[in-house]
Amino acid sequence: MKEGKIVNRVVMLVLLGAVLVYLFMYAWRSFTDRMVTMTCYTYTLDQVTEATGLLVRDEYVLPARSGLVEVLPAEGERVGVGQTLAYLYQDAAALERRQQLDALSQELEQIKYSLSHTDDMSDNAKLSEEILSQIASLRSSVAARDFTSLEDDTMELRALVYKRDYSSTGDITDLQNAKAELESQIQALTTAAGQDTTSVVADRAGVFSSMVDGWESLITPAMLETLTPSQLTELEQSTVTPEDGTVGKLITSTKWYFACVLDEDDAGELANLRDDKKKVTVRFSRDWSGEVDMTVERISDPENGKVVAVLSSKEFLSDTTLLRAQTVSLVYSSTTGIRIPKNALYQNGSGQWGVYAIVGAFAEFKPVEIVGDEEDYYLVNPVAVAPGDNNEAKRSLRAGDEIILSGEELYDGKVVRG
Repeated sequence: MKEGKIVNRVVMLVLLGAVLVYLFMYAWRSFTDRMVTMTCYTYTLDQVTEATGLLVRDEYVLPARSGLVEVLPAEGERVGVGQTLAYLYQDAAALERRQQLDALSQELEQIKYSLSHTDDMSDNAKLSEEILSQIASLRSSVAARDFTSLEDDTMELRALVYKRDYSSTGDITDLQNAKAELESQIQALTTAAGQDTTSVVADRAGVFSSMVDGWESLITPAMLETLTPSQLTELEQSTVTPEDGTVGKLITSTKWYFACVLDEDDAGELANLRDDKKKVTVRFSRDWSGEVDMTVERISDPENGKVVAVLSSKEFLSDTTLLRAQTVSLVYSSTTGIRIPKNALYQNGSGQWGVYAIVGAFAEFKPVEIVGDEEDYYLVNPVAVAPGDNNEAKRSLRAGDEIILSGEELYDGKVVRG
């Protein structure tokens, strides 16, 4: 074998060996230097206490009535003095007559609307074109879930249909005759309804609720001024029977209350809030999901380590009319920061606490301060770097940064990714 071929073969074997050693060292490093990372994120830590209590309001129960009932206001709707709240019917025939009367009244309203828009009733083709255009507009609004002018658009469509139906005469005589006929039928039905239909009229203003649960007279806002923990506990354990046959009730005050029994220690947090004229956030989650900022009205004297806390609000009254006994979360304070696992926190050579985040291919130390401490994580905020510091150019820790949870011999500027 020639000497040149031997040299070439030796060189190739050396190069192959070098490549194999490099691959082996790379694989060994990958297996032994296992770096675990995660993306940090913003988190809010609440100081919370759970409490069970009663919602208390100024409530007037409407007198009990017999017969079939048709309630008119929606739950939580505000009503005024003299407004009709319900119709009472002696029998099914009276109820059917009322339904017929409502249908005729609606038809009369549409004809009146048509008579007030009689600019052109002679061109049947034009009316048909306008009807199609109005239908297309209605379909477009419904598809877009835009119901702001739905009632007016529907009335306009019905008016166009009426005008087209009566346009063959070339005048408004047929519409006027139809109007007179409807008024006559409505008058006859109204007269008949007077014999077997009774109206329930509001004698005071308030927020209507159809739920009468029996608590209306057992606990009132006036009682909250002297209520003790034992009295409230006894009330909560009592059996309450609602009155039969009631139409509903009116909540006559805009302010409503939540009364609950708390441990003395938890009440201390509320007392501090009250002294500072602050509010506590009450978080509902069972029968209604919502958060209400409530004012601390009263904390009773302690009784066997317990107190009564009375909170009030003028917000969300219409949303909470169906609530009575509720278990809620009292949120005394909230702290927002960046959540990191406890094993992601390191201390550098100068004693500063921080985390290592991956920036490009390097590990970068980002100083933080701890603002919250839970069982398995810290809540931290980035530490502002003083002007002139050699770390000033580095970015502070931000939500979304990739931080290192574990890795060997971490230091600022270490290459962690090839």
